[in-house]
Amino acid sequence: MPFIPHTDDDIQTMLTAVGVAAIDDLFDEIDPSLRNVSLDGIPEGASEQAITRLMHERAARDAGGLCFIGAGAYEHHVPAAVWEVATRGEFYSAYTPYQPEASQGTLQLVYEYQTMMCGLTGMDVANASLYDGASALAEAVLMAVRANRKSRSNRVLMPAGVHPFYREVAHNICANQGVVFEALEYEPASGTVDLNALERWAGEDVTALVIPQPNFFGGLEDVNTLTDWAHTNGAIAIGVINPVALALLAEPGRWGSGEGADIVVGEGQPLGAPMAGGGPYFGILCCRKKHVRQMPGRVVGRTQDIEGRDGYVLTLQPREQHIRRSKATSNICTNQGLLVTAATIHMSLLGPQGLESVAAASVANTQALVERLTAIDGVERVFDGPCFHECVLRLPAAADAVLEALAEKDIFGGLALRPFFGSLENCVLVCATETKTDADLDAYARALSDVLDARAAASVA
Repeated sequence: MPFIPHTDDDIQTMLTAVGVAAIDDLFDEIDPSLRNVSLDGIPEGASEQAITRLMHERAARDAGGLCFIGAGAYEHHVPAAVWEVATRGEFYSAYTPYQPEASQGTLQLVYEYQTMMCGLTGMDVANASLYDGASALAEAVLMAVRANRKSRSNRVLMPAGVHPFYREVAHNICANQGVVFEALEYEPASGTVDLNALERWAGEDVTALVIPQPNFFGGLEDVNTLTDWAHTNGAIAIGVINPVALALLAEPGRWGSGEGADIVVGEGQPLGAPMAGGGPYFGILCCRKKHVRQMPGRVVGRTQDIEGRDGYVLTLQPREQHIRRSKATSNICTNQGLLVTAATIHMSLLGPQGLESVAAASVANTQALVERLTAIDGVERVFDGPCFHECVLRLPAAADAVLEALAEKDIFGGLALRPFFGSLENCVLVCATETKTDADLDAYARALSDVLDARAAASVA
């Protein structure tokens, strides 16, 4: 039986106090046609047993297959202990830790997360996360506009190699706030930023330069040159990273010949979160200490009480619900605490060597996959140069049709790039993580060869 706190007398007392006769009178400003909606289209209720059977049947349709799709969400192994701990009641139902005397466990966990993120990125400060990597980039752009007081242009150079969804979200959030995004094209041979194209903006008022590492194609950018160019031209350097890749690559805090990137963002999904059909995930955002007052979200600090015992508190809360709205840095700086909890446990279990092992195995598997697939007649790499755990391949047939045929063989073969990049006709972005075995790679190669042979035979007939 549901808990109903108000008696009929309570309800009537409240209605009398506000001067209406019935609860429906509170909604009289809503058009009746919108309130009196027919429910004829809704089927009759089903029993618990019937619903349980239906859901099991539908879940069975989501049959497992070999996934070689990356593009921002990656199939990594998540140790069972991660979610066994994260779903304990202390964490699973915890809310924002506004009351430190009752939230020391949650506060300490967020503090440890921030410490790990600073160590991974080489930055000074990390916040308690955002919605996802895309919204984190948008927040970083707005943060850069506020922090770069020497710039008046609000111009942000956005490489084409940044994830297309990230670019779209950043535009949707920032464009109406006066931010101007200017495209920085990639070099056709390497798929990385065309460094010569930067000369167009040399000496001009540029607010920020976005630097992906690795980029959407899996390619590794010349982050040192890009970071130095940004600082030489008075721009904020915003790094967009994959946290797993940082186990092998130089951390953004050491990019360039100076103090490194100014702001670093990324998607936290590879750290303990399953792909889960697209979410929930969480966004990473770190920065230099000098920019901390422009950082959205929350920062947890460690202090000591009067007895000398360690304690944890919220030290920075620049949200509109905490301060004057005109002074707030953001209104979407959610905690995403459960995903941060999982990431912290995940990183604690793996440690630096474990994370490096995951990254190295992912690189090796991608190289092995590319070797197998490019051995098939007509399949070739599109970009030269090193990559992390993703690579772009060109197929001798329509990418969408090939991927559909592979899916029928329970091989999810990658992402067709033509909808996002018009010049990449018949190209797919493939990914392999540490979860793939040699047998998995062989299965993909056989399936792709069979699909291409069948299509070639059909075209001849």
